[in-house]
This record gives sequence, C-alpha cells and structure tokens, in this order.
Amino acid sequence: MRIGNVLAVVAAMALSTTAVAQQPGVWSGGPQHPVITLWPGGAPGPKTVTGPEGDTTKPDDKLIAGRPIIKLANVAVPTLTMYAPQGLNTGAAVIVFPGGGYSILAIDLEGVEVCDWLTKKGITCLILKYRVPASGPYPKSAAALQDAQRAVGLVRAHAADFKIDPKRVGVLGFSAGGHLAAAVSTHYSERLYPAVDAADQVSCRPDFAVVVYPGYLADAEKGFAFTPDIPVTKETPPTFLVQAEDDPVHVENTTAYFAALKAAGVPTEMHVYAKGGHGYGLRRTELPVTTWPDRVDDWLKTVGILRGSGV
Repeated sequence: MRIGNVLAVVAAMALSTTAVAQQPGVWSGGPQHPVITLWPGGAPGPKTVTGPEGDTTKPDDKLIAGRPIIKLANVAVPTLTMYAPQGLNTGAAVIVFPGGGYSILAIDLEGVEVCDWLTKKGITCLILKYRVPASGPYPKSAAALQDAQRAVGLVRAHAADFKIDPKRVGVLGFSAGGHLAAAVSTHYSERLYPAVDAADQVSCRPDFAVVVYPGYLADAEKGFAFTPDIPVTKETPPTFLVQAEDDPVHVENTTAYFAALKAAGVPTEMHVYAKGGHGYGLRRTELPVTTWPDRVDDWLKTVGILRGSGV
C-alpha cells in the first residue's frame, strides 16, 4: 500500500490490510493494524537475505515465561506496523525495535506485546520490522540503522496524520534492538542513505529512548570499554536503561552506556537487577526485573513525555 493510502486509513481509524501483509509467509500485525513499507523504491545497500521471510522457531526452543516466541528471519522489506492508542491519546509515540542479534526479530515478545502495553497507556506504538540478518551493528553494517533513521523521520514527518506530537517521538529497543535505539540516538545528524522524500528532511533524532538489556555497547575484549561507535553528546536524548546483572550478554553494556550518558550531561535513569538473564521482554515472572515496564511508566511522566494522571 502506498504511504498516502496508509496515512488516510490511519487518519480515519479504519480497518486495513496491505499488499505486504497479504504475501504468504510475511509477518503482519493483523488487518486492524496499518502497515507502511519503509522504502517505497526498495531498501538501500546490499542484500543479505537469501531465503523467504518466516518464523524460524523450533519446537524445542527455550520458552519465555512458559510460552514460545516468534523468531522472524530473512526480512528484506522493512515495514512499520502501527498500533493505535486505546482510549485516551496522549500524543506520544514509540517506535519499537525487537531484538535478535541482528539475525532474527523476536517480533511478538519484543514487538507486539510491547505495543499491547503502550497502547493501553494512550501511546501510539509502531513496530519497526528492520532488515535481518547481517544488518548491524553499525558500522559493521548500516542497514538496520538506515531503517531506524528512516522510521523516526517518517513518523515525525507525518505526525499530524498519526495524531501524535512530533516532539514526543521515542524509540524502545531490546538486545540488538537496544543497541539500535542507542545508535539512532547518537547517529541522527546525517542520514546514511540518499534522501527518498520530504520525510528525510526532518530530524530523525528520537525525543527519548528506552534501552532494554542491550548488546554491542561494551567491548568484553577491552575490559568492557564503551564502544566509540556510539558517539554520545549532550544532545543525545533522555534515556532509560534496564538490565539484569546476571545477563550473559553482560550488564556492562548498560552500565558503560549510563556512564557515557552521565558524563555528557544527558538525563538518564538506570535500573540493574540481580537476576533475570536475557530476553524476557514484558512477560512477568517471579523475578523483580520483569516489573521494569512499571519503572518506565514512572520515568515517562518524570521526563514529561506523559502528562497528567489520565495515563
């Protein structure tokens, strides 16, 4: 579906399907959630996909909170899937980056379930189905960061159509998606691709970022030094960080990023929990780390993204 048609559907709050969603084996959020193809003329750069898009989950894969997850692989056509607010529209919007090691996307655990939470808070949620595999971390590959830059600019440029505030467009990412959230928070002054349309003329800097159990931010071979590939400055957006100390991906990814943000004077909140491992998403267990969405609720009000008591 063309961008203009999708935006017309969004503005009318009608039900819609798209050509992308109708392709066999291609994930979509369902007919009630409009889908925008990110690159109308095709994604820039080299192609890394060699097979059809689809779920690669195996029957014996680890369960999260007793349930399986969708592991979406071979994404060649990046899209934004929109979930409209339930009830009160606060005007805030969040673009969600699922994790998966830049190899797959945990599209339900770290995508759909995130939007179920955010839309109940009156926040417009958009899942970025970015290219995988071999699409990051930047600068090893620029593909995922190109998709993230394009997504933020596209959402902000069409804020009126989405009924959102262009000054309250944030990102939320998990694992590799957490790294992607940090990357687009620090690589926004220049697009990594030739401009496509007017959406690429507006800022792709997020107004806030939520980074959950990120990877690729601290180098274990260099004493967990913070990566120079994430150039934090005082203009980096306010950031919320959360990770478990026993995360096999290493909690230093969070603590090193926090230290860099703090040194630059960026408003930052960090939560480190004793136990939790990696890849729990929003699925509640007996471990306190899975209450992190409650802390984000408080933080969004503290930094002025959510206003008043009706959210």
